[in-house]
Formats: sequence, structure tokens, C-alpha cells
Amino acid sequence: MSSLEAHTAQPDPAEQEAFAAEMVDVLNKGALALLTSVGHECGLFDTLAGLPPSSSADIAKAADLDERYVREWLGGMVVGGFVTYEPVGQTYSLPPAHAASLTTAAGPDNLAGMMPYIALMGEVQQQIVRSFRNGGGVPYSAYPRFQELQAEESARVFDLVLVDTIVPLVPGLTERLREGIDVLDVGTGQGHAPLVLAKAFPNSRFHGLDRSQDGIAAARAEAARAGLDNVRYSVTDSTAIGGEYDVITAFDVIHDLARPAETLTAIARALRDGGTFLMGDIAASSNLEQNIGHPFGPALYGFSVFYCMTTSLSTGGAGLGTVWGQETAVRMLEAAGFSDIDIKSVEGDPVNVYYAATKG
Repeated sequence: MSSLEAHTAQPDPAEQEAFAAEMVDVLNKGALALLTSVGHECGLFDTLAGLPPSSSADIAKAADLDERYVREWLGGMVVGGFVTYEPVGQTYSLPPAHAASLTTAAGPDNLAGMMPYIALMGEVQQQIVRSFRNGGGVPYSAYPRFQELQAEESARVFDLVLVDTIVPLVPGLTERLREGIDVLDVGTGQGHAPLVLAKAFPNSRFHGLDRSQDGIAAARAEAARAGLDNVRYSVTDSTAIGGEYDVITAFDVIHDLARPAETLTAIARALRDGGTFLMGDIAASSNLEQNIGHPFGPALYGFSVFYCMTTSLSTGGAGLGTVWGQETAVRMLEAAGFSDIDIKSVEGDPVNVYYAATKG
């Protein structure tokens, strides 16, 4: 069969029907993602988890929300299989097995906390479409809620596993932090990682830098509320790191940057001899074929198109997106002068892997 015949051949009816059903499922689950985002941001899942089977009026009252909106939202949750409904009493309940993935008590397992990113993508879709047609990208300023969402997401992980699981990935690092060393967090956002570490290791000195003035202002305010004097923050470009450090961290940030290679070089330059770079980043391959079947595959490519790649391209940057995977990460770390690169996964953080690299 020629290529022309292949393109004009009639589709197999069974395959066509199966794919059409798949598309209906995508549409329904896209709507469920947005409804889940609303439920998360309005505290409805936490409210439901704390109530016996209840009416929409009782649920709305407990959550301090408008009943009509809550009732319609509950309808979507019922037909979507998230919430159970008892028609006689018109009561709704959240099964405990579902609450384990939808409530703040679930910590890193709270997948409802990821859904606001889907809503954020919708806010910039038309700008993304223009970039498809004209090139360039969507600037960081178009995402006013991004840092807030990322701070919430990272807090779910860092509060649970940063001190007891991620830090020990580097042999001896826990003991060194207890004794007292200098630590820098690059692309700190709202500064939660240095704050968690500063509380746990009062003898060490922590510094977080980010290009976002709003993020650094939020970080400073949180540190002040916590009464910590061993953590500081600065508005600084990641390629212009000053000072010397024993350990530098960067969590879910390097692949977003306009100049990732220059940043890694700056990190290596700022590390003292024998210093350690601890980097958390995308748990994926640089090779497309190896990402087929990845449990978060479509989400990773979606996040890249709608944020990671486009914000980098908006400044004329590298636009790595999902090209940044383990193979590219290792190659760029080696080019920056790092050696003994160890890659490990952490239970409770299925999206990232962690690289521990030593300055050569």
C-alpha cells in the first residue's frame, strides 16, 4: 500500500469507535480535573472528609460556601465517581479510599493539589496558541499564581521527606548539617526548602535565591514569622551566584531556566572543593520513546508546553522542556564539572528524581 493509499484508507470501525470513546473519556476527565481543582481550592474535600453523609446545604455551611455552587459541584463529583450519593436522603459522602488522594491530610499523596495547574494552563492557552503560530513564548509574568501553587506542592513533599529522606541521599550530609555548614538553594521560589532545613539544622546557615521579588518577599515574611536567624533570601539571577557554599540545592527548577548550562557552571563555581550539588528534577528520559507509558507522561509534556518550555523561550532561552531528562541532565552536569553523579528516587515524590553530584 502506498503512503497516499494509507492516508485515504477507510478507518477500521472498531478502532475508530474505541478512539472516539477514548476522546469522550479525555473530555470528561478534563472537566473532572477542573472540578477537582475547585474542590481543592475551596476546601471541599477536607470538609467532606470530616463530615458524615450530609446534604449539600450542610456541606456548604461547613465549608462556608454558596450552596447552589456546592450542589452542582457535588453532582459532577458523584457522576465522576469521586463522591457517593444516597438519593433517598439526598446526602453525599467522600469514601476514605478517595480521601487518601484528595485531602490535605494525605500530604504528598494529595493529587487534588496538582489539579490547579490544569486550571492555570487554561488561563494562558490563547497565549500558547499565539506562540505556536509566531514562535517565542509566554513570559513568567503571565503566571501570577504559579509560585503559590509550586510552594504548596513542594511543601507537601518537603515537610514530610526533605529532612529525613532527601538529605540522607547524600552520605554524611545530615551530620555535616548538624555541625554547621553553608547551604544555598537556587530558584528557591517562596523559600520553603531552606526554611524547613533551617528549622531542622540550627547550626547551619541557609541562603535562598530567586529572580522573583514577590517570591523572595514571601520567603522573608515566612522566615520572620518562624523567628529564624540562620536563613536569608536574595533576589538574584541564578547565573550570578556570589559567595562560597558547602552544599547547593535546586529543586524542580533547572529545566525551567533560560540558561541552565550557565546556571550549572555558576553553581559549580560557587561550591567549595569537594562540595555537593543536590538537584531534584523531572523523573523522565530525554528520549521520547522511553517516556511512552510513563505514568505522568501526558502531564509532563503538558506542563512543558504550557509552562516550562515556553517561559524559557519567552526570554530567548534554551527551552529545554522535556528534552531535559536524565540523559541530558547527566551530560550537562558533567560539562559543568561535576563527577560521581548518583541518581535516586524518593518514595512520596513520584514526579522527580534526585541527583547528588560532587564538584570535581
